[in-house]
Amino acid sequence: MASSVDSLFVKAQNTTLPKSLRPTSPPPDNVPKHKHVKDLKLRTKLNRQAAHAARSKALAEDAELLLTNEAGKMQVETELERTWRIGQDDIVQSASQEAAKGRRELKLDGGPYRSRYSRNGRHLAIVGNMGHVATFDWQTGTMHAELQLQETCRDITFLQDQSFFAVAQKKYVFIYDRDGVELHRLKAHIEPTRLEFLPYHWLLASVGNNGFLKYQDTSTGHIVAEHRTKLGACHTLAQNKHNAVLHLGHSNGVVTLWTPNIPHPAVQILAHYGPVVGLSVDPSSGGRYMATSGQDGVVKVWDCRNWKGTVREWTTRGGGAELEWSARGALSVAVGGSVNVYTKLSIQTPHAPKAPPPLYLTHPIPHRPLTSVRFCPFQDILTIGHNAGLSSILVPGVGEPNFDSMEADPFENKKARREREVKGLLDKIQPDMITLDPDFVGALAPPTKLTTAVNDTHDIPFARLPRLERLRVQGKADETELIDDDDEDVADGDGDKNAKPQSRMEKEKRKMRGKGKSVKRYLRKQRKNVIDPTAVAIRAKLEKQREEKRVAKAIENGSMEARKPSALDRFRRP
Repeated sequence: MASSVDSLFVKAQNTTLPKSLRPTSPPPDNVPKHKHVKDLKLRTKLNRQAAHAARSKALAEDAELLLTNEAGKMQVETELERTWRIGQDDIVQSASQEAAKGRRELKLDGGPYRSRYSRNGRHLAIVGNMGHVATFDWQTGTMHAELQLQETCRDITFLQDQSFFAVAQKKYVFIYDRDGVELHRLKAHIEPTRLEFLPYHWLLASVGNNGFLKYQDTSTGHIVAEHRTKLGACHTLAQNKHNAVLHLGHSNGVVTLWTPNIPHPAVQILAHYGPVVGLSVDPSSGGRYMATSGQDGVVKVWDCRNWKGTVREWTTRGGGAELEWSARGALSVAVGGSVNVYTKLSIQTPHAPKAPPPLYLTHPIPHRPLTSVRFCPFQDILTIGHNAGLSSILVPGVGEPNFDSMEADPFENKKARREREVKGLLDKIQPDMITLDPDFVGALAPPTKLTTAVNDTHDIPFARLPRLERLRVQGKADETELIDDDDEDVADGDGDKNAKPQSRMEKEKRKMRGKGKSVKRYLRKQRKNVIDPTAVAIRAKLEKQREEKRVAKAIENGSMEARKPSALDRFRRP
């Protein structure tokens, strides 16, 4: 017995955790030391943050070893076969019994319908244009609430979890609990058309027919921001899950990006020549790509880093299309009477101009119009809303197979949901933190690209220089007037170096002489801003008069001989 205990003790001594998993492990290599920061306290804080970020990155890389599940896509055996020829019946027969439950058809009256999944992908909320609203657990078939509102309803969304949902009704936005009891009527959101909820900021955003984008904090009930888009009614709204920026598509073909802390669009581009009807942002690439579709029947994929042009562009049949990106970067396009799915690789590969990407899967739906497409989180399911209800199809390989239980857990119980809600409130991010580049917050300011020395003492950043100094550095300053006062003193003085020095009062009096002349007032108005041809001509004329006066005085004093006239003076230019 003792020998076995000793052997276990020896094994415990020889067995250690990886360095990245040790709680007091040394920081990884190549961690910045911030030696250029002179403040010792600030330097220590920055070093600690950099070491923590590097250690978290190493832990994330080690955690990837535990993610054993992989997304499996359809593959063909020969080059002549195509994946889009495979129908839903063949996919259901090949899938497991649990995965086959995702294929369903819901025939409902009161359409067209729109749908929205919860963050964990377990619950589904649907709303019909005639006022039919329902929320349920689609895996077990448990109905949470079902309402007949008897008025126009345009959109629906869950809030922080499945316990609350908001409905964009005819005149206002209403919030209901899980049992369908009305909790709040948000009168500030007038005639809403689309809704979005920002989970990390606890903000409910809506845009309506009046063209106003409004943010409301659901934890406090206050209106955080209210922006007037000035582009009319808006029927397209999507959020970038990477940085919480809202993307709006307008009826004039313009796409705008909004944040709560800026009263004007952060980015504004002309995406289409007709109204924008579909808009979605790719969550798999950190919000790098945005897909838009217009009433002109064109689908465009944009790179959100530079906005210099489209990554891909192709034409569809049937007019405007509804768009949605999956967690794995697959793009679904619902247009006409069918739904087409394109993989991430096929969209980003080099292509011919305006050539459609290779098709991955297609499914015909005879019930027009197709009003919404939604991918189920952590599942290979695509739900399409149409005039006759909803249709859910299986799209292999488009869902994220691994989930983070700290973010969204499909198997969480009541206690875990409560703890996650409290933790979310404590970790709520302020709306002022929403920017196009989320990595900007907490980072060091980059070194200035252009500095200049003033009085040879220290460098001042170019952005903090006075206007005249900035113009001088750029070579655009008009410095012809800087020597006016000195020239006047030379011209009006006797030019004698042995003259009696003047007192301070005499210098100030002499300096202010002639400031009230009309020509001087005109020149002061034009001073140091722009190079005006009229002002330049007047200064040249004054300079010529000063030169003539200086020459006359020099001739009078005898220091210069008078120029004798010549017969060739008639050919001189004035």
